[in-house]
Amino acid sequence: MALTSWKIFNFFDVNQVSPPDDPDNPSLFDSNDVSCVCSGSESVFLGSNDGSVSILSSTFKLIRKFHAYQTGSITHMKQINGTALLVTIAEDLSNEPMLKVWALDKLDKKGAGLLSTLGIQNGKKQFPISAFAALEDLSQLAIGFANGSVTVVRGDLIHDRGAKQRTVFESEEPITGVEFRQGPTTTLYLSTTGRILTLTISGKGQGQPARPLADAGCGVGCMTVDENSDEILVVRNDAIYYYGANGRGPSYAYEGPKQLVKTFNQYVAVVSPPQAPSTSRSNTLRTFGGGQVDDIFNPSTFALLDTDLKYVAHTETLTSQIRALFIEWGDLFLLTLDGKLFRYHEKSIHQKLDALYQRNLYVLAINLAQKANLDFAQRNMILRKYGDYLYQKGDYDTAMQQYLKAIDNTEPSQVIRKFLDTQRIHNLIEYLEELHEHDRATVDHTTLLLNCYAKLKDTEKLETFIKSGSNFDFDTAITMCRQGGYHDQAVFLAKKHGEHDLVVDILIEDSKKYDDALDYIWRLEPDLAYPNLMKYARVLLEHCAEGTTRLFIDYYTAEYRPKKDIVSQAAPAVQSGMTSALPSLTSFIPLAYRPNTASPATTGNQPASMSSAEAAEAETIEPPPQYDVPKPRTAFSAFVDHPEQFITFLESCLKQDHVEEADKVDLCTALFEMYLETASHKKDDEKREWETKAKKLIEGQQIPIDASNVLLLSHLSDFRDGAILVREQQGLRFDIFRSYTSANDTAGAIKALRKYGPEEPQLYPAALAYFTSSPRILEEAGDELDAVLKKIDDDGLMAPLQVIQTLSTNSVATMGMVKKYLSDTIDRERREISNNRRLIESYRSESERKRKELDDLGSKPVVFQARRCASCGGSLDLPTVHYLCKHSFHQRCLNQVGANEAGGQGECPVCGKQNATIRAIRHAQEESAERHDMFQDALQRSRDKFGTVAEFFGRGVMGVGVGE
Repeated sequence: MALTSWKIFNFFDVNQVSPPDDPDNPSLFDSNDVSCVCSGSESVFLGSNDGSVSILSSTFKLIRKFHAYQTGSITHMKQINGTALLVTIAEDLSNEPMLKVWALDKLDKKGAGLLSTLGIQNGKKQFPISAFAALEDLSQLAIGFANGSVTVVRGDLIHDRGAKQRTVFESEEPITGVEFRQGPTTTLYLSTTGRILTLTISGKGQGQPARPLADAGCGVGCMTVDENSDEILVVRNDAIYYYGANGRGPSYAYEGPKQLVKTFNQYVAVVSPPQAPSTSRSNTLRTFGGGQVDDIFNPSTFALLDTDLKYVAHTETLTSQIRALFIEWGDLFLLTLDGKLFRYHEKSIHQKLDALYQRNLYVLAINLAQKANLDFAQRNMILRKYGDYLYQKGDYDTAMQQYLKAIDNTEPSQVIRKFLDTQRIHNLIEYLEELHEHDRATVDHTTLLLNCYAKLKDTEKLETFIKSGSNFDFDTAITMCRQGGYHDQAVFLAKKHGEHDLVVDILIEDSKKYDDALDYIWRLEPDLAYPNLMKYARVLLEHCAEGTTRLFIDYYTAEYRPKKDIVSQAAPAVQSGMTSALPSLTSFIPLAYRPNTASPATTGNQPASMSSAEAAEAETIEPPPQYDVPKPRTAFSAFVDHPEQFITFLESCLKQDHVEEADKVDLCTALFEMYLETASHKKDDEKREWETKAKKLIEGQQIPIDASNVLLLSHLSDFRDGAILVREQQGLRFDIFRSYTSANDTAGAIKALRKYGPEEPQLYPAALAYFTSSPRILEEAGDELDAVLKKIDDDGLMAPLQVIQTLSTNSVATMGMVKKYLSDTIDRERREISNNRRLIESYRSESERKRKELDDLGSKPVVFQARRCASCGGSLDLPTVHYLCKHSFHQRCLNQVGANEAGGQGECPVCGKQNATIRAIRHAQEESAERHDMFQDALQRSRDKFGTVAEFFGRGVMGVGVGE
């Protein structure tokens, strides 16, 4: 690339260094006595023609000056940076060049400490030194002579332990430059006026002859080392060349003679001598450095080049020739032959960038920022500026590329607003996609991107975006897909993120694919399938009644097994004529709810699917997973308006072996209700069939349904057999009879009376009231009324007055109907009254007789006429004991009988047992007088209530206790 095409800038501030205002020490640069210059360790060193060395500070004041040589001019110097070591070489054509190593920190009377001195040998040939190089540790030095020989010095020059010299190269061409390059081996690069060579001086390959790199040489001072890349830099009249370990590297065309080259940071400083108007002078002489005297007053050109980025950082023309270049304190210094010193200070990176912005050189600004290792935020700012510049020029595609590169530090809204125009929607899509790739997209960005896809109807890009795994808010994506009608894509996203609820919701609410939704639910784990099943149970039962019922049965009977896709082993053949390598989104959707888009031509390439029987067999191999089976009643509400499926569900649940009692009650109650509900909508045989099923549920001694529920449901459904059956099982015979009477079913009432009357006597009074409630019922009852009256009369179920009151409630019954009953009752009552009177009279007479006997015993003497002993039956003799009961005993007989058994001698042994019985009866009456429960129980069981009261009254229950 020719240098003429490079951009030229002014990236350096140039200032002429003013000499210190010190009359005792005038500026040394103005003197023509300066023979060489070097720098290092925060100082500048000047070698003079008289063999002295001057050390200058950063203000260019003379710090120290010492005479290094008595004779000769100092032509080469090198300061080992970071140390106090200084190497000087002085030449006197009458003697060998002399090399000295100085320790500047070791002062002596002459101003410095001399460490070692060495005379440089050149085969006793007196030629000037044209090039000099040294390693940083001074273990090896290379000196090139104008006669084409190169001498290498090895040894410990710092401690003066001896050094060896050897001529390593000789040629007929003068040496113009020597440079060391260290690595696994130490290589010495040599330049002559006609060649560039390499020579291994230590390590592998040492001792081999020099290897030529180029058949063109360079002038003195035109070869140096690029410390950044560790490559050798050579400048010639036509170009700038780089040489590395593998040979020649890049080159850059730069026409014109070159006098001096030096690297400064990333720049190459090139000094071009004045252009000679005459060509009579030899090129070889010019190359070797001749002609300076002739050109001293001609202008020279100085340029700082960035060969990496291919621009000129600074260029200027100087009125005087350039004597030396040196680097110190982070700046580049240029010394002219007329004694002027210029400081070149590089501008800051921001000043450089501002200059590039003004010239719209954004590409170079980007490269410059990258080379300067600016952080990403600053580099992205340049990219944004470049994008804005391109946008203003109308180059939207390229501008978008810059915005994409700066996406991490750019506010998205600033870019999005620029590309909202419909004509630039593709650029907007590209930017939004990149936002998602960098995880910087918000909900609004996702919404906008999906809207763009929808606006372009670009289903393929939409699918690619969804499948790309980009970071985006999937809730927003799903919402936009649903609103835009991309239901399959929404299903794919929801499934990919494990949002099973959303999958089912989309399939049912949006796609209306009820079979697919049911199948998807059936593939979920139990804890995930249940909430979705319950949420959409009614909808699924409406459209997929059989499958949904089957799923309910499996889940509530602990037989739920998630379905699995069974893929055939045979892989489908590759279809020919495919127009795109990108598979359709439907290939990512499970087979169960994938739309059927296969044409007859491609059907043969699809894998064979398993039959339903094979799939069922495969599913039953694995045991169902363990999960908490919900209560059956939780599913009841789902089957509203689906009685047939509900009955199937209930019957299946009841077939289980282990059903909890509470669940069984719920199931049977619901099933009983559904049987009756179904029967109410049927007729004749079908109705009887369903009623028979309902009746079987409540047959037996222990039915699982609560009796009140059965009665209520039977009443609501007008199912009398059920009510009767339950009442019979519960012993509610009176309710059975009442159910017939409330329905005015006289035949049923008579049947119930005959069946339950012997066990439930109270049915007869109720039957009496019912039979006489209306003429029609009385007519239907016929002779049954007389049978009821006879039963009431025989068992004393009602008092005659109660019978009369019951019959007199209406005018249905006549006296003729009850004439016989009344006459028989009156006759019986009369007989009872007569018997009661006789019994009362007998009790009175007996009571009177007893009372008289008691009075006589207390007021009249008693005559004992007994002649025999009441105990032994023998004739009485004295001593004799007589009792008021007219029993007489021998006294000895009383002793034998035992007075204790008869209650003592005060009581007749014959009457004692009878009296003891009377006392026990009396004692029992006194105890029972406190037990009112016995009285109430007897009163309830008695037919003759008044007789029972009178009996207990006689026992003393109603008596008043007397205190002792």
